[in-house]
Amino acid sequence: MFLIFKRLWQVNWAEQWQYRANLLMYLLYWLVSPIIYLAVWTSIANANGDVKGFTANDFVTYYMVLLICDQVTSNIIIHTFAYKIQDGSLSGELIKPIHPMLTNALVNNVAFKVLTMIGLTPIWVILFFLFQPDFSGVTFINILIAIPPMLFAFLIGFLFSASITALAFWTTRIYSIHEFYFALILLFSGQFVPLTLMPKVIQDIAQYLPFQLMLYYPIQLILGKLSQAQIIQGYVMTGIWLSVSILLFNWVWREGVKRYSAVGA
Repeated sequence: MFLIFKRLWQVNWAEQWQYRANLLMYLLYWLVSPIIYLAVWTSIANANGDVKGFTANDFVTYYMVLLICDQVTSNIIIHTFAYKIQDGSLSGELIKPIHPMLTNALVNNVAFKVLTMIGLTPIWVILFFLFQPDFSGVTFINILIAIPPMLFAFLIGFLFSASITALAFWTTRIYSIHEFYFALILLFSGQFVPLTLMPKVIQDIAQYLPFQLMLYYPIQLILGKLSQAQIIQGYVMTGIWLSVSILLFNWVWREGVKRYSAVGA
């Protein structure tokens, strides 16, 4: 199995380098919103002194870390796989002795992610010198503690997006469904604004949903803003939602493949 993943990595890595313009477009798409949020909230905090206790530096460090976490935990499975179900090109992959989504599509996402991280690095450095954030509260231990939740958050997000993508076995409207899913992420993950600045009802709902595990939780871990009890609770919730995402994906995929039909299938 290791050799299979190694070969898939070589193929997908080489393929990603052939679409550099596409890579740049995706990178800019992911960067624009967080950078705008950073600039807007920093300006408001500078003008008013703070926003409910959040200083300008708090916003800068939050969104600077968010840029990294967002790249690690996000995925593009809806854009790289849905069309295969819709146009029938999935047929050739179903006869291979590997799972179409959990091998090739997964490795493709990881290869894309590595390249976007390379592209993000110089932009992040420029932002660092422009805003000069104070990261004195960030420790090496905090970063180490945040790595497992971020990796699991990527898997959770990937499996949920893969489940939505697999709905293409039933409907062609999956892009609309995924946009609604993305809107939930925007609202409950802390991407638009730190959750502590959101209405209490949003905060209460968010702590039981998987979306805050994808961004807000690892950001707070890295910044050292969580108590030991909150860290443990986050790890537990991550384990629960990872299990749920695995079960959901397996069920949707299994039932969807039963319905699949295409020319040559």
